Amino acid sequence: MKKLILSAGIILASLTGFAQTAVPVVTTTMAKAEKSVKAAVLPVQEKFTEIKTEETPDAVVKALKKDYPNAVVSKVYVNEKKDYKIDLTVDDQKTSVYTDVNGYWIKK
Repeated sequence: MKKLILSAGIILASLTGFAQTAVPVVTTTMAKAEKSVKAAVLPVQEKFTEIKTEETPDAVVKALKKDYPNAVVSKVYVNEKKDYKIDLTVDDQKTSVYTDVNGYWIKK
């Protein structure tokens, strides 16, 4: 009877050893793969090219005069989608605003 109880105890102990969850081991290959996946999810930075202030479309100029009457425009940029980034100063505070070609403001 003692051998039966002892055998049952050993069997139960060995079965619980298999029930444990495995701890994942991170290798450098896995870490690199995770970084590349995270990099793929990040949004692509839009490339803006500086243009002359005089080349700004009339709709954008009208929107600036309407919504920022005291603003002083320092630089104007445009990207491939014809979105405009405008660096300006309002009451001694520098900021950048974004608009499309029709003068509608874009949140970035």
